Amino acid sequence: MPDHKINENELWLTDYSAYRYSHFMESSQIIKGVLPTLVLAVLNSEDTYGYALLKTLRDSGLSDIGDASVYGTLQKLASAGLITSYLKESDAGPARRYYSITTAGRKNLKSQTALWNSFSHSVNSIIDRKS
Repeated sequence: MPDHKINENELWLTDYSAYRYSHFMESSQIIKGVLPTLVLAVLNSEDTYGYALLKTLRDSGLSDIGDASVYGTLQKLASAGLITSYLKESDAGPARRYYSITTAGRKNLKSQTALWNSFSHSVNSIIDRKS
């Protein structure tokens, strides 16, 4: 095989391709896909307001979750009838908007949890496979 000298453009492309590949599966992309299920799961435990929900998710190890993603997800879930909201007085300032899961939301959570469990089991069986 003849020797081929790599010029600067080819080196940049090689480095960029390796960078893109190493960042193929960023946590933000995974979170985006499961965020509605995570929000429903938190609300299945208790009604809560947006910032407390965000803090619960971040305290659970999902520190990359952005405020806008959570609030956007809350709006989409409410539009779909999976959650409702209500105002509740706060000792620390103005009333807060609390979110509550609906019966349809609980059904959706159940099916999405089953889907996630099946998916994660499949992914883990491939990752854990011995060579």
